Amino acid sequence: MKVLERIGPALGDLAARSTTSQEGTLVLEIEAKDAHEAVQRLRDACGFETCTFVTAVDRFPMEPRFEVSWQLHSLQHNERVRVRARVPGSAARVPTVVDLYPGAAFSERECFDMFGIVFEGHAGLKRLLMPEGYEHFPLRKDFPHQGIEPDRLYREWDRRRHEKPAGSAT
Repeated sequence: MKVLERIGPALGDLAARSTTSQEGTLVLEIEAKDAHEAVQRLRDACGFETCTFVTAVDRFPMEPRFEVSWQLHSLQHNERVRVRARVPGSAARVPTVVDLYPGAAFSERECFDMFGIVFEGHAGLKRLLMPEGYEHFPLRKDFPHQGIEPDRLYREWDRRRHEKPAGSAT
């Protein structure tokens, strides 16, 4: 694959192995701790100037539990590459790439909100879709489908958002 020949020297030993996805995208397997450095090398030395998405997969009950993927695109070379890190469920943490690709901020927040994966160094990491204080992560395979009342939680959240602060004029 020509893209692997082009980027291999820039990555050095950061990519443990590579595969090809069903649609033909090169997938590089890396250690979670090396994610930021690998993505930075791909951006700086290989021309992958766009991060098109950041997402995760819950592989429960297998360990490492999560796979976090960053898909990068090079307009100059008309290539894309996916960087994938496996992350244990007990320490679902990976470095942020927002300093490299500011547009990744919302994708990282979504992964945090839906899977509980912490993107270390992300300055605005907070819930994006679910209310603050929500105890669950809806895209985890162990998400409780019974016993929670999301409608009640949303009504409480909406009520708190619209309450006037104490001492404000009516």
